[in-house]
Amino acid sequence: MKLLCELNDTIETKMISETNDENAPKHLYIEGIFMQTERKNRNGRIYPRPIMEKEVKRYIKEQVKTNRALGELEHPKTPKINLDRVSHRITDLWMEGNDVYGRARVLDTPMGNVVRGLIEGGTRLGVSSRALGSVKNEFVQDDFRLITVDCVADPSAHDAFVEGLYEGAEWVWDNGEWVQRTLEEGKKELDIKYKEEKVIELFQKFIKTL
Repeated sequence: MKLLCELNDTIETKMISETNDENAPKHLYIEGIFMQTERKNRNGRIYPRPIMEKEVKRYIKEQVKTNRALGELEHPKTPKINLDRVSHRITDLWMEGNDVYGRARVLDTPMGNVVRGLIEGGTRLGVSSRALGSVKNEFVQDDFRLITVDCVADPSAHDAFVEGLYEGAEWVWDNGEWVQRTLEEGKKELDIKYKEEKVIELFQKFIKTL
């Protein structure tokens, strides 16, 4: 599966207090459209709503409700969540029409404080989903798996960076972690596996002749 990253720079930021105590610190949240379906995005991909809806429900159950839906500041090079780069935690996701709305709490971490500083300094942030999946004729397929939604400080530059970085690689689940394979490496592995299977097949035929 390829690592799919999609930019959305139309979010809003809100200061939301989780307590009635006026003296208590207020937590910073980002909120808005996190992902969209049924329309071609900037990377030329279309996410069918049924596929997105199914994956959002899984992500809410497994990640959001267990307080494990962590996102980073800028995309890393892998699907792995790097705890030292975490800036926020997604606290809610929901569908409205063909759009996926979300809310994320900016955390008191080094990267979270960078996000806070950018927002308080007047920077307009973007968000970019990070997922794994395959694409056929522009449509994302049923193996789509959402990893997280990251904060993007420089949407226009980062969008071009992501497009050039990830399209030539495949990701496979190997011994409990996602491992990157280039298309050429993947082909070599398949060739080796095919040759090994042929050797085993010929050896088994030989044994039967004894």
